Amino acid sequence: MYNRNSLFTRFAKAAANYSGRPWVFGAAVLLILGWVVTGPMFGFSDTWQLIINTSTTIITFLMVFLIQNTQNRDTAAMQIKLDELIRATKGAHNALLDLEELEEEELIRIRSNYQAMAVGAREDLKNGKIDTEMPDIKE
Repeated sequence: MYNRNSLFTRFAKAAANYSGRPWVFGAAVLLILGWVVTGPMFGFSDTWQLIINTSTTIITFLMVFLIQNTQNRDTAAMQIKLDELIRATKGAHNALLDLEELEEEELIRIRSNYQAMAVGAREDLKNGKIDTEMPDIKE
């Protein structure tokens, strides 16, 4: 496999990476403070207010898409890694691969099965039994 990312992917990763840094937050705070300090110089005019409102709206709008792009890639990569762990683990249920593609009702049903197993396992632990068995998934 090779790592050849598109220009947008590289840009989105870099923007998401840098936007989460403390110095970027500090720079944003300084920018806001600078805007507040200039308020009296501009008489707190409508234009003065419009500058910060427009700037923050544009930045927020663009960052939502960049961060969502990065989050989508990270989530997809994590799902693939989890699928590989399930596939490679002896005794794991391969039916659990690709669960993120199921409808919510099906996910709720499968989750309730695991919740029931957890309740039973806690009871077993209270009674001095082991909780490492691997029961079948109820269909």
